[in-house]
Amino acid sequence: MIGKNNYRVSKSAIIGENVKIGVNTIIHDNVEIKDNTIVSENCIIGEPNAEFYINDNYVNPKTLIGSNSLIRSGSIIYAGSTFGDNFITGNMVSIREGSVFGNQCIVGTFSDIQGDVIFGDYCRLNSHVQIASKCNFGSFVFIYPMVVFTNDPLPPSNALIGSTVDNFSQIAAGSIILPSLSIGKHCLIGANSLLNKNVLDFEFYAGNPAVRIGKTTHIWSKENKRPHYPWPYNFERNLPWGGMGFDEWTKTDEGRKYAL
Repeated sequence: MIGKNNYRVSKSAIIGENVKIGVNTIIHDNVEIKDNTIVSENCIIGEPNAEFYINDNYVNPKTLIGSNSLIRSGSIIYAGSTFGDNFITGNMVSIREGSVFGNQCIVGTFSDIQGDVIFGDYCRLNSHVQIASKCNFGSFVFIYPMVVFTNDPLPPSNALIGSTVDNFSQIAAGSIILPSLSIGKHCLIGANSLLNKNVLDFEFYAGNPAVRIGKTTHIWSKENKRPHYPWPYNFERNLPWGGMGFDEWTKTDEGRKYAL
């Protein structure tokens, strides 16, 4: 561990092999951090939920961070969340209680995840992303800077309804997604869009309010001289099909569940 004598780890926490913890970091009750993970300086892992301050019998829900993860400085992860292997955050990330992330996910600097959300595997959130509670995301969903997902159809109300985004869809920078929407597979929501309607598989929406532009399969790649979508045929940086091609990867044990 790094930062010896300058961090605090609960006696009930389970810390794996070769875990490194930075100075001024606090690891609360019922946190498990698996092997080879780095938690940088000034982080809080397993932050108690609001009930802690009013209930003398409060028990901190379990928080699990998978192996080979990297939690960068200033990040706060609330109790009751689960993160798969190779999870990475930027700096100053806030992730509220009840969040579930699969393997190989990234949450960028200054992003705010409001809890009770689900992400699949290989999701990438850029910086300054805000995700309202009750949202549900598939795998290989990329969300670009300054995107906001909302969940209150008539604010302020108690009827919080998050949106869903299916596998391989892309939400471009500055977009706002209104509550209770469904975005299908391999979709593209253009930059600075205000989305207020459901989007079917392989569709491209853009504008304020967003309108259907056409099929993503009709978007041409000048770089590769062919349709850009499905994008896994044209982009492989740090993705599991790198060096073998998407079709070959979908034949592997890991890739079969993500086949088109």
